[in-house]
Amino acid sequence: MYLVTVLGSLLIMLTISSDPHLHTPMYFFLFNLSLADIGFTSTTVPKMLMDVHAQRGVISYRGCLVQLSFFYLFGCLDSLILTAMAYDRFVAICHPLHYTLIMNPRLCGQLVLLSLLFSILDSQMQHLMVSQLLFCSDVEIPHFFCDPPQLLKLACSDTSTINILMYCFGAIFGGIPVSLIILSYTQILPSILRVPVSSGKYKAFSTCGSHLSVVCLFYGTGMGVYLSSAYSHSPRKSAVASVMYMLVTPMLNPFIYCLRNRDIKRALRRVLKRTHSSQSCAFLPYLWIRSHRKLDI
Repeated sequence: MYLVTVLGSLLIMLTISSDPHLHTPMYFFLFNLSLADIGFTSTTVPKMLMDVHAQRGVISYRGCLVQLSFFYLFGCLDSLILTAMAYDRFVAICHPLHYTLIMNPRLCGQLVLLSLLFSILDSQMQHLMVSQLLFCSDVEIPHFFCDPPQLLKLACSDTSTINILMYCFGAIFGGIPVSLIILSYTQILPSILRVPVSSGKYKAFSTCGSHLSVVCLFYGTGMGVYLSSAYSHSPRKSAVASVMYMLVTPMLNPFIYCLRNRDIKRALRRVLKRTHSSQSCAFLPYLWIRSHRKLDI
């Protein structure tokens, strides 16, 4: 599943970068989303695979903090890029005549840069809060990575203030993006329904449908993780929910965009044709040399 996630995201990135038809704001954000997905899964899954192979799961205190920092960095970046994609769809459908003027390369770059800066801020704040926790001795985390809710349960120091701060940061960096996405689609859906041509409606629904599917998977599984950790005392259930959130969702993203997006399908065909033709051209001189030698004989 990890290999499928990484290879699928790399394939989307290669397709977008190599096809000039896909050099648009929507696919620019999709490129960065695929990059964030690779980082998000690579934060925890390779370490988990090493632990399974060695039959011994050990991580240092410093390594735990580093893993937690990158977990929040790429998770928040995923969330903010999905928000930027929702804004892009809002401008494209509700203000199509001004789309190229509003969604210019400078604004797109600024949105991704701001997403990265806010993600770094969230990551460092979470790192700072968890680093204030005190642990009595070596502890066993009932999880496959350094999950913050599990660390709070294992701490010997008072965690009430850190709990409140974590919920506040979760509301800011999780609640605000979700609210902006919902606000965008409350404007998008009526605009799509007002389109008189059925082909235009289908194209708008196809691009928005892919984005909405990814949003529902990402936020739905994410909420499931934290609700299960808050209301369930079973570490196994929390770990299974985390696998859905951290591995299954990023793995499905390339399939959703490849299967539901005609532009990506066409671009993939063009890339595969170019690859096949270049391999054929590289093979032709070898065939000619062999046949030429036979003629000499």
